[in-house]
Amino acid sequence: MDAHSTIYNDLTKILVTREEIAQAVRQLGMQITRDFAGKDLVMVCILKGACVFFTDLIREVDLPLNTEFMSVSSYGSGTSSTGVVRIVKDLDRNIENKDVLIVEDIVDSGRTLSYLVSVLRQRHPRSISIATLLDKPARRVVDLTVQYSCFDIPDAFVVGYGLDYDEKYRNLPDIGVLSPKIYESNP
Repeated sequence: MDAHSTIYNDLTKILVTREEIAQAVRQLGMQITRDFAGKDLVMVCILKGACVFFTDLIREVDLPLNTEFMSVSSYGSGTSSTGVVRIVKDLDRNIENKDVLIVEDIVDSGRTLSYLVSVLRQRHPRSISIATLLDKPARRVVDLTVQYSCFDIPDAFVVGYGLDYDEKYRNLPDIGVLSPKIYESNP
């Protein structure tokens, strides 16, 4: 997709280019490979937003690993988390004594991941870590440690590379700031 495509007209700017993303994912994959060498790694993709990041990231991790998928909801069709988290799709495998790496698209308030970590801890994994493509530390409202992050970003509503607004824009290969005219006209 060309950066002059019509879908880009809904952005105020491109925040992170596809080239910057590819480089950061490569580097993160190498770091995860080093950190989890010799461990029983289960990488958990948080659907739907993290699916693009997840598929690129697992191909950069040079280790035998298991993949799992979870779907949680806390946004609906709005632009900020409701704070109410519900698990829509749970893990299919037992994670007891496994090293779990939760892969998320963006960490904002931290409420969703904090809840998810507490739920998964009850299943007795050996360890739980978090990897995110984007981190918005300015919006954090809970104490949450993110071990792996590709980019710290400002407090802006972003879409692309799996991130959406109302299930749209996930197909953008770059990450851009969505124009407020898009979401302010669609409450």
